[in-house]
Amino acid sequence: MPDDTVLTAEPRSDRGSGAAGRLRREGRLPAIVYGLGGDTASVTVPTHDLDLILTHGVNTLITLRLDGDDQLAMARQVQRHPVRGDLVHVDFIRVRTDVAITAEVALHLVGEAEGTKSGGVVDQQLFSLHIEAMPQNIPTGIELDISALEIGDHLRVSDLSLPPGVATDIDPETLVVTVAAPRVAAAEEGEGEEGEAAEGGAGEASAESESASDGNGDASNEG
Repeated sequence: MPDDTVLTAEPRSDRGSGAAGRLRREGRLPAIVYGLGGDTASVTVPTHDLDLILTHGVNTLITLRLDGDDQLAMARQVQRHPVRGDLVHVDFIRVRTDVAITAEVALHLVGEAEGTKSGGVVDQQLFSLHIEAMPQNIPTGIELDISALEIGDHLRVSDLSLPPGVATDIDPETLVVTVAAPRVAAAEEGEGEEGEAAEGGAGEASAESESASDGNGDASNEG
């Protein structure tokens, strides 16, 4: 992961949506800082600078410089405008390099599954992983090579290669990705099975009918 980045924060006293909107127009983002038993502080940070830092990943270590005091922190609860995508608010949590924390990291599929060459469809079912690690050991993401997967193959959490010092409490049997058969082929296979079942049913019905006829014939002969 990238080295921790310095971000200068300023104390914030004005509250309310009006004050927050004015700060955003001035290029500053309302934020709070909390954690490690310290008081919660209301601050502002340069929106552009934080946006650049977040391009390295939301779990990037940040040296938050406030009133001449440097605090190691990470961004949490990053809020963006639902349409424009602009930063609206962010929470910073204070961290220490000797205290483990939890985080969500993205799972990235790497390579082209062999099964897709035969029409298979890659179906990713888990997109992020809940982990625990020291702040400096938290990866920006975890890669999973799927190039060897054929149709019908799958990979689970137990197949992930976690970096040293990183652990997860997610069930190892949880599916991450599968390579499914082409939808058309799957549909045709299903229709074929239904057809066979219908033919079998018709054959049984015919046999029962013949048996009933034989029974009637025997009764007539006895009479």
